[in-house]
Amino acid sequence: MTEYLAVEGGRIAYEVAGEGPLVVLSHGIGDRRQTFRHLSAALVKAGYRVVSTDLRGHGDSEITFSSYKRTDTANDLLALVRHLGSGPAVLIGQSFGAGAATVAAADSPEDIVAIVQIGPGVRAPKIRLRDVNGRFVKGIALLAMAALLRSLGFWRRYLDFAYPGVRMADHDAELTALMAKMGEPGRMKVFSTMMTGSSADSAAALARVQVPALVIMGTMDPDFPNPRAEAEDLARVLPHGEVSLIEGAGHYPHAQYPAETAEAVLGFLKAHAVA
Repeated sequence: MTEYLAVEGGRIAYEVAGEGPLVVLSHGIGDRRQTFRHLSAALVKAGYRVVSTDLRGHGDSEITFSSYKRTDTANDLLALVRHLGSGPAVLIGQSFGAGAATVAAADSPEDIVAIVQIGPGVRAPKIRLRDVNGRFVKGIALLAMAALLRSLGFWRRYLDFAYPGVRMADHDAELTALMAKMGEPGRMKVFSTMMTGSSADSAAALARVQVPALVIMGTMDPDFPNPRAEAEDLARVLPHGEVSLIEGAGHYPHAQYPAETAEAVLGFLKAHAVA
């Protein structure tokens, strides 16, 4: 069931499932909370209370906001944790959502017990000339065209490219629903605003994170010239960082390989006594 939380500038949509320690899921730009449908089910089965939320301007959340920075989403996540009243919470963020989770953990460690960054859009990727390859160049080109032209067609092409190989049985149906949602008036304008915005706020927050952090990266993620090196470097910057690589996954390992992603998340939470 969709519920709503009023924050400054509009309403954020979310849904709750399960009972137990609180886990909040935050997706990336141009997506919606249903991207976590398989990971959420695995976490609920493992005994967690799981909250999936839509970014401001996405899914069932409103497009009335004046600002769409990672810090804004971090504040939305913290407001949601406090509203639910069962924190501290684990934040699991993918791409842009990982940047927001990083800021939230750095700014309010009393509310956050651990974070998981999936395909993290926390900072501009480190680009070493020796690592630049056709996959990365194509991915960035598709993202740039989608953002600059506010093009749903280029966004669809990027998503097709960002899910290499294996896909879940319900992938096509979810992608169709997502395209319908992103085609609503104003959604691609928000998409463009967020995609072209700075990640300086979350990059600066990395070193201030004092809770355990797990970086999950698909080895075929087209957003990074060298996904493995990016994940390992992020883990070194985080004071308590760890890495889990999902072999063959693109930018959405939680939706492409949910069982492997859930195994990594649950192992990390168990190791840090978040149960």
